[in-house]
Amino acid sequence: MWGEQHARVFARRPDTELVAIVGRTAGRAEQRAAAYGTTAYTEIDEMLARTRPDLVTTSLPNEEHFAPTLQLIRRGVPLLVEKPLVFNLDEAEQLIAEADQRELFFAINFNHRYSSAVQQARRAVDDGLLGDIVHVTWRFGGEANPGSSPYRNLFETQCHGFDMLEHLAGPISSVMAEMTNKTDERAYHTVVIAVRFANRAVGSLVGTYDSSYTYPDAQYIEINGTLGRALIRDTVQELTLSRAGSETHEVWRPGYFNDLDRTFAHTFDRHVDDVLAALRAGHEPPVHARAGLRSVELATAAVQSFEQGVRVAS
Repeated sequence: MWGEQHARVFARRPDTELVAIVGRTAGRAEQRAAAYGTTAYTEIDEMLARTRPDLVTTSLPNEEHFAPTLQLIRRGVPLLVEKPLVFNLDEAEQLIAEADQRELFFAINFNHRYSSAVQQARRAVDDGLLGDIVHVTWRFGGEANPGSSPYRNLFETQCHGFDMLEHLAGPISSVMAEMTNKTDERAYHTVVIAVRFANRAVGSLVGTYDSSYTYPDAQYIEINGTLGRALIRDTVQELTLSRAGSETHEVWRPGYFNDLDRTFAHTFDRHVDDVLAALRAGHEPPVHARAGLRSVELATAAVQSFEQGVRVAS
């Protein structure tokens, strides 16, 4: 489904040409390519040889990212990959190491950073409007994705949570996790993680596949500081800034004609704006794939914490 957004963005931009779509099955690839006026392939190397793209983006089944990403890295192609980077820490470290050896442009789509509500909250933190951050909450959940990993919610969906917690409050120094497989003996669909930040703030991450994306506040972020609080609802829907002791609150919501800020998919458009600007200028990506490695490190630490019943440094 999200691969449709990749095709949409690059086909409609006036400064890019969508030169190919590669799919695992010829019929689906041809259907998608026809819809966007481009050429379908089923082999990465054939596509690279024929089209010589300036940038390749990937949107793959969550547990099948490693091999195609490594293949593209070894071909020296600038990349924008979807989250999660991978599910395995050794694989994540290998991808980053091989990209670094080639000085390769290697971006990951942590597009929650490009929500207007998140960007305004980050500015409030940076400008000191909230004071010293003391505690932060992330909650996100809905229906389960298919997959085989018992920890798939943690790696494929809550990677956004790890990234947002560090983006808004700084490095996480340790985690302690509880998880339940109450609704599926094969998978831990709900996770609760206590985190400690390097700046001595604390926080929590609640992630679940035992909920619904139709619920209000399916995604929720709360940042509490000594001077105020920022509250983000459903990523793009609302930001409330409050000052300690004041009964007056500042609320941002996208206006009637503001479809760009109202629509979650358009956070990707904003990210692509910055990705292309960095690529053309010869700079590092705005969100380097090392952020994907970091989320794998934190998820791996959470699994260790849960399995061993201990707090784990991260």
